[in-house]
Amino acid sequence: MRKKNFFSGFFIALAIQINQRQKICTKSKFICQTLKNIYLLNIYFFNISSKMTIPKFKKINIESYKPGKSGVKNNKNYIKLSANESSLGVSPNVRRIFNSKSLITNRYPDSKSELLRKVISKEFKCDFNKIICGAGSDEIIQMICQLYLNKNDEVILPEFSFLMYRIYSKIVGAKVKFSQENNFKISIENIIKKVTRKTKIVFLANPNNPTGTYLNKFELIKLRKKLNKKILLVIDDAYHEYNLNKDYVSGLNLFRRSKNVFILRTFSKIYGLASLRAGWGYGDKKIIDALYKIKPPFNLNFIAEKSAAIAISDKVFLKKSIRHNLFWGNKIKKLFEGYKVTSNKLASNFLLLNFKNCEISAKLFMSKLLKNRIIVRGMKEYKIKNSLRLSIGNSSENKYLIKIVKKIFKNV
Repeated sequence: MRKKNFFSGFFIALAIQINQRQKICTKSKFICQTLKNIYLLNIYFFNISSKMTIPKFKKINIESYKPGKSGVKNNKNYIKLSANESSLGVSPNVRRIFNSKSLITNRYPDSKSELLRKVISKEFKCDFNKIICGAGSDEIIQMICQLYLNKNDEVILPEFSFLMYRIYSKIVGAKVKFSQENNFKISIENIIKKVTRKTKIVFLANPNNPTGTYLNKFELIKLRKKLNKKILLVIDDAYHEYNLNKDYVSGLNLFRRSKNVFILRTFSKIYGLASLRAGWGYGDKKIIDALYKIKPPFNLNFIAEKSAAIAISDKVFLKKSIRHNLFWGNKIKKLFEGYKVTSNKLASNFLLLNFKNCEISAKLFMSKLLKNRIIVRGMKEYKIKNSLRLSIGNSSENKYLIKIVKKIFKNV
């Protein structure tokens, strides 16, 4: 507003000065008239813009997703242990495709991601026609919500769960109900208590994020049996590769033939493709066919698809990543237990650290880590009190973390 008034005033003053000259040459008259015209146009467009209104959009009463504290300014020199990313990065076989002549960027990718689906089908022994790929499993969560949920339908989530389940559910107008957990573990009984006639979907990650706990094989089967058959159970297997506990079975291996269970998988964790956004879903063919009708046509880009296909095939790198996580995860867990900081049984690539019995608070500990260039995830958005989530890093990052943790507690 001030800028417009300034320019308008400038044009008027200049025009008056030119008019006041005793001998006005033809050139001056032309300049004067031009300035007047500019001024009139300025007034015209100002009046029009002041009458414009923003078209009304629906109210969105949703808290947007807030990533781990990557918002630190100039965090290039920080160690980021907040987002559960792959500690060893990506397979060296994947890196090679970025220098490959077969890397095509001027053509649209395959809309149905057939290359990747064939590799998934072969590696995981599942039906090619029951697979759908997306730009991360997030996109598939969004599509599931669009497909199943109408306004005022109900979705049940564990008390502490991945934030995107609730966000996408609320976007389509569904009501989200939370089932209380027992000591940070999903309670089957509490989920069943929340079920009503309006319940359409139950979402859960197994192992769960951010708690790191999991339901064993028998508990998952029990949950599916107790739920109404018309309710879709969505099991997110995002961290399944890291769970080596004998009583654990992935959702895919347990329910690959089920008609009312949908499985989510991602390439963002152990495969190290978080920045490329690639994931897939597995369910009954009727569900998959319906999802294809609402799926964006070229959602998974060529580089992401090819990288994911190569990453799955590198068994050597996969085993290396699992061994690394097991070694360092247990080592770091034991370190914190020595300072009365409790955590979950290792079942993923992160630990939920609870400072309830510790002599310092999670908030203070997090600030001290940050001063030493280490970023971890606060649990404020998840509403978990006095806790932090710590991702397992690479060897040098973990060694530095251990050094700093010892230093912090020594000076308490």
